Amino acid sequence: MNLDAVRTFVAAAEAGRFQDAAADLSITQQAVSKRIAALEEDLGVRLFTRTTRGARLTIDGQAFLPHARALLDAAERAADSVRPGRRALRVDVISARIAPAHLLRDFHRAHPQVELDVVTRLLDADAAIAAVGSGAIDASFRAVTLPAQQLPDGIETVRVLDDPLQLLTGPDHELATAPAVTLADLAGHRIWIPGIVPGTEWAAYYADLAAEFGLTIDAIGPNFGSDALLEVIAGTPTLATFVGTDDRLVWPAHFDLRRITVHRPTPVYPHSLIWRGDNPHPALAALRRHLASARPDHPRAGTWTPAWAQRPSPR
Repeated sequence: MNLDAVRTFVAAAEAGRFQDAAADLSITQQAVSKRIAALEEDLGVRLFTRTTRGARLTIDGQAFLPHARALLDAAERAADSVRPGRRALRVDVISARIAPAHLLRDFHRAHPQVELDVVTRLLDADAAIAAVGSGAIDASFRAVTLPAQQLPDGIETVRVLDDPLQLLTGPDHELATAPAVTLADLAGHRIWIPGIVPGTEWAAYYADLAAEFGLTIDAIGPNFGSDALLEVIAGTPTLATFVGTDDRLVWPAHFDLRRITVHRPTPVYPHSLIWRGDNPHPALAALRRHLASARPDHPRAGTWTPAWAQRPSPR
């Protein structure tokens, strides 16, 4: 069914005259007549009776009118669901517990009128970039290992957060009482990070970190999630793990876990925002402005990131 014809029928029914409907729709009276005739042919009924005073709805026209209005309303809602600014901004934050989710919550507090759809199901940066490219999501927070010239056409990135890593230990670990440790201090200690998936950006990050500082990063074992990881770390004197400073982790008080600063240098995990340059969603532009204003302008002296993270990102 032609929506223009349905819209013309509703306009004529409300105006009571084809001439007035033509003026309301900015078309000719002849165009109104042709659209109504085509709709009547499609439905197989007469919708109007022409009189000297205008056009009067037939019984069939009266029956069709509320459904025609509902059809136009449904079409408008369908269009609104995908129009920029009318639908929720879809953003991938990897996990609800880590730093990018905290950044997005800050944005939501600053812009409560922006509707957000938060995504946490994408495996790695490749999947996130593909989802951004296809339009399945509007943006993603990820570490980007590829140089700009190797990114798909139209994909843009900018580094928005350096999240310093901390050492997390249980109360019986050898380093549990240390106020701070260096990366050199960690040589010989097992750093347990289960669930590292080969080929992912975080696998690349920890491989480079281990290689540069002689660390033993153990990814053995199934990944049962952060709660299970914290429970194991709390109960062993031999394992520690890395967590982001801005990670929001909660554990029972009896775990007595210790967050320990790592310095000389401090390893930081480089989160970037990924988006399509031609995405017109106004909330995406607002998110980018918010992240640019919220990023502290601290010097990177005394920190470490892999070589691939030290390349400037395009803006």
